[in-house]
Amino acid sequence: MNSNLSFGCHTSEFAGLPLTTALTTIADSGYRGAALTLDTRHCNPFTIEPGDLAQLRQLLGSLHLRVTIETDAAHLLHPDRAHYPTLVSNEGRQIRLELLRRAVDIAHTLGADCVSFWSGAAEPGVTEHQAWDWLVTGCLALAEHAKRRGVQLAFEPTAGMLVDDMAKFEVLKKHITSARFGLTLDVRHVLDRETTPFRQVYGKFANLIRNVHLGPITAWQSRDGEQELDRVLRVLADNKYTGLINIEVPADGSVARQASEFLRTAARRLG
Repeated sequence: MNSNLSFGCHTSEFAGLPLTTALTTIADSGYRGAALTLDTRHCNPFTIEPGDLAQLRQLLGSLHLRVTIETDAAHLLHPDRAHYPTLVSNEGRQIRLELLRRAVDIAHTLGADCVSFWSGAAEPGVTEHQAWDWLVTGCLALAEHAKRRGVQLAFEPTAGMLVDDMAKFEVLKKHITSARFGLTLDVRHVLDRETTPFRQVYGKFANLIRNVHLGPITAWQSRDGEQELDRVLRVLADNKYTGLINIEVPADGSVARQASEFLRTAARRLG
């Protein structure tokens, strides 16, 4: 298997299980890392105690798992409204920023590769100019905190949000010049929504990519999907990407193992 490629598994699909069980299942399934989604039951950033974080770091070490911190839990901040508030909400932006600051602190304690986050969608009645101003202000503050804590940020352009493509990420990056402010590359987003070929997109942003999301495993489990996956992994290997490549799988140990083997087999085809 190509030593440059390390596959991880999202914990979000395992939200109904204790985090210890989820991480053990991920490790036993052959993954080298976990994309840890902070949620009410998994490492809640508003309630977790320092001793619990120390135990979590020890567990990750004993399982030989790298970790990225994901901040996209739907109802962590609001029980009835998904993904609210955000960095561009008319109200509550400071709550989102506090979540992200705490995520950076957790990443520092766990030795995580990065903290992944997105912009959010502008609400009706909020001008694009105002939303961008709020976003830049929040990202600048977060980047300063990440610098103090020695943590990498990985911003993810996401469909339906203010920053929804690579061109808008490029605009945002011009405002956030900190070396701590990098990119989460959503592979399916690039393949399905960008007009530029994947290899060119990757090459343009290669020095900023801290985290890679593959999306659901089912998106790759067809003949065409396998061929597309081979091309994607070839680009990552050619560019010597060493971060985690994270996949979403159902919370089932046998399915997780099958997905892990599927990915590792694809990596072995690179030679």
